[in-house]
Amino acid sequence: MPRLLADITPLRESPAFRRLYVGTALSAIGTQLTIVAVSLQVYSLTQSTLSVGLLSLFALVPLVVAGLYGGAIADAQDRRTVALYSGFALWATTMAIAAQAWIGVDSVWLLYILIAIQSGAAGINQPTRSSIIPRLVRPELLPAANALSMITFGLAFTVGPLLAGLLVAHVGYAWTYTIDVVTFTFALWAVFRLPSLPPEGPTRRAGLATVLEGFRFLGTRPNIRMTFVVDLIAMITSQPRALLPAVGAVLIGGGELTVGILLASSAFGSVLAGLFSGPLGRVHKQGQAVVWSIVGWGASVAGFGLVVVMAGASSLPTPGEGEFSAWLLPAALCLVLAGIADSISSVFRNTILQSATPDAMRGRLQGVFIVVVAGGPRLGDMVAGGQAAWLGEGWTAVAGGIACILLVLAVARRQPRFLAYDSRRPQP
Repeated sequence: MPRLLADITPLRESPAFRRLYVGTALSAIGTQLTIVAVSLQVYSLTQSTLSVGLLSLFALVPLVVAGLYGGAIADAQDRRTVALYSGFALWATTMAIAAQAWIGVDSVWLLYILIAIQSGAAGINQPTRSSIIPRLVRPELLPAANALSMITFGLAFTVGPLLAGLLVAHVGYAWTYTIDVVTFTFALWAVFRLPSLPPEGPTRRAGLATVLEGFRFLGTRPNIRMTFVVDLIAMITSQPRALLPAVGAVLIGGGELTVGILLASSAFGSVLAGLFSGPLGRVHKQGQAVVWSIVGWGASVAGFGLVVVMAGASSLPTPGEGEFSAWLLPAALCLVLAGIADSISSVFRNTILQSATPDAMRGRLQGVFIVVVAGGPRLGDMVAGGQAAWLGEGWTAVAGGIACILLVLAVARRQPRFLAYDSRRPQP
């Protein structure tokens, strides 16, 4: 059993990593409360899945710009300072989101603007914090540290959406957003306690030239580039998140509580993958592991779509708000499997990136990574929201899952070097 469970050596060896881990875990739950509550508030105001998908559009552009430039800043400045100031910006934006709910503005456009600002701050904060981790743990412990992070974010995605559904239904949007304001304090505390983390070696002032330098470096690293490509395929073709408000309101039924359970199911899969991540440290064919994990993701999303299609065609009455449907269990099971597959893929993709990138480039490459990881699902939300308007939510998920499988296998076939990637003899 110990060989199956997660390796906690990074937490034992590095007090700084332990504090950052705890602070991130607590704040991540609050962040999920806001993400889910905003999508529910937009759907409540508009009754439109397309409007929910448009949230992603307003988040994507500032995320891309700030993520790329933020990575360059992280390579040129003390990373603790960059993470602290960008964290304060995130905190202030979250307070503004809470304020609009307390005042009762009920403006979709205000929510779009605040999410855009928040996304820009996150674009600087997230690559900076990610590039800090290899400075806090030994290189051979990076897979274990990444797997532990999967547990953290899996718990956040499990508890956060479930709590968001319950809190929105019982205490409203204002209190839900306020809890995020409180929990984010722990993340700021953890960053404040970090030691100074100045750049290693010579530095250049952050700007367009240094951003382009990072892309030129990426152009010489085909295996790292493939980790970005296959993840974009998975997220753009088969991200089901924007479909869930309509699934909970109309097809499966149960309202906000159903949405929270379905989102928590995917995150629970991440928790399971992290808790039993011991064997991942013994996987050396990491490129193959990434490809087959994404195939598993696509199959699970397609299975979820079939359940939604059958629920819509069923003669059973749609449950009301707060009630459960017989279709909820198989739908949740499909999303649990999707979460497991996505987490395994993420562990190996991040490990390949961190291992093959020197510290002087790590911020910029992590900036690209954050843009892909966060921007891909946003694009997927837009695609799913648009397709659902004419295909329906269930068939959108089925088609997306099948497209994901076919595309990732086609790309992997054209890149045999990635399939041959071996962590014992890494070829970036």
